[in-house]
Amino acid sequence: MTLPEQPAFRQSPALWQSGWYRYAHALASPNCGPRPAGAQIDLIVVHSISLPPGEFGNGNVQRLFSNQLEWDAHPYFQGIRGLQVSSHFFITRTGALWQFVACGDRAWHAGESFYRERGQCNDDSIGIELEGLEGNTFEAPQYETLAGLCAALLQAYPVAHIAGHEHIAAGRKHDPGAGFDWILLQNSLALPDHYFPWQR
Repeated sequence: MTLPEQPAFRQSPALWQSGWYRYAHALASPNCGPRPAGAQIDLIVVHSISLPPGEFGNGNVQRLFSNQLEWDAHPYFQGIRGLQVSSHFFITRTGALWQFVACGDRAWHAGESFYRERGQCNDDSIGIELEGLEGNTFEAPQYETLAGLCAALLQAYPVAHIAGHEHIAAGRKHDPGAGFDWILLQNSLALPDHYFPWQR
């Protein structure tokens, strides 16, 4: 699979176009659906992913989210064969930003989850995957891109909470893990504590 260049329609001067972010490379995923009627997009969920674990920059995450991963290309892929998942956004180690699902639609990133006294977090959240290994550290360009994206989401949607996959699926998921710098993100966005997991 050859990863596409940023398509021409993304060059609009508007920051958002039907839920697609101007500064992201667009690669539409089939793994999505409509949000429930009345859903409020008030949660950002931060994840980490690499395929195979610990290997970066190979395009495999983009292939997974677009159902184009070659399952026989690596032994690790046998354990996830047939998996159909997506996230709204993916940030590479170099800070490049990809988008797979329009923000108005429901991506398949959270799985079984519970946060803010609500379950089914896919219904009302935006999923952002960081290229990285669970528990390890992330790169400065990733934090820069993440902060810019979160700021844009905060302007466009009624976001009131930012949490990790580990917080919405406690005990089942552990990403982004101890290597993620929540305080750096908080300071970059100048947000009060109540947005974050320690002050739900």
